[in-house]
Amino acid sequence: MSEKTQKSLENGFTIWLTGPSGAGKTVLAHALKKKLKSMGYRVEILDGDVIRKTLYPELGFSKEAREMHNRIVIHMAKLLSRNGVITIVSLISPYKAVREYARKEIGNFIEVYVYAPLEVRIQRDPKGLYKKAMRGEIKGLTGYDGVYEEPENPEVRVDSSKMTPEEEVEAVLKKAKELGYL
Repeated sequence: MSEKTQKSLENGFTIWLTGPSGAGKTVLAHALKKKLKSMGYRVEILDGDVIRKTLYPELGFSKEAREMHNRIVIHMAKLLSRNGVITIVSLISPYKAVREYARKEIGNFIEVYVYAPLEVRIQRDPKGLYKKAMRGEIKGLTGYDGVYEEPENPEVRVDSSKMTPEEEVEAVLKKAKELGYL
């Protein structure tokens, strides 16, 4: 489908994927984008790693730096959603307070907790972060020896160690339809 024939929603919404490194957020984000585009919708992915690397690569990982990074992503998602775009945010977003702020700021919001057991994340280790943490080269890795506050009531919880990306996509789209976003 060409850009000109894509469906524009009057009110977009944001699918917020949260989970520790290696949980499967990026895989799900791209699977969701592919499916939604095939349905004719305007879709954008805001990947936390890409935004950080592009806009402020020197930003650290302190709690304050992470919150600032998250607030920038929240603002971008709010603008896109407000303009009829389905926005998929792929961001560790370890703090509940920041995710609640995102929910309030953006409005139409689906929180998706992308879960995978620690041993599966260590096995995947797409960035080599867990190996570095286990060797003591980095400290405070989110979900390893750093804080990750699990969502208590996400709209969707997927377990990427047990579900296929297609099954995860269907779970998210089912919720989007239930909420009247699609």
